[in-house]
Amino acid sequence: QVHLVESGGGSVQPGQSLNLNCTASGHFLRGWCVGWFRQATGTQREAVALIDAIGQTAYADDVKGRFSIRRDDSANKLYLRMNGLKTEDAAMYYCAADLRHRNCYWDAKNYNWGQGTQVTVSS
Repeated sequence: QVHLVESGGGSVQPGQSLNLNCTASGHFLRGWCVGWFRQATGTQREAVALIDAIGQTAYADDVKGRFSIRRDDSANKLYLRMNGLKTEDAAMYYCAADLRHRNCYWDAKNYNWGQGTQVTVSS
């Protein structure tokens, strides 16, 4: 069972940036789809950015051009660079790993989760 720990969340103003980090233990991420999801209060958990086993990325429409996902399999880590943050980006952000698929699927049911890191965006 993989153990995922997120860090890097915080409180920023609109337009600012944050870097989220995820460290995995207990299972190698290499060869599997990993990604970042978020969940705001009262909403369902949604995929934000995914990266498959060969490094192909996919983004939710509302973060394209602003967020960038990267994986470092040698370190068993995952990153999310978030630029141009908006108030609607505020949520709990979760690192996720799908240890059954090399390709990525948007359905949240496939994934293992970390505990999350809070991102607050307000002026």
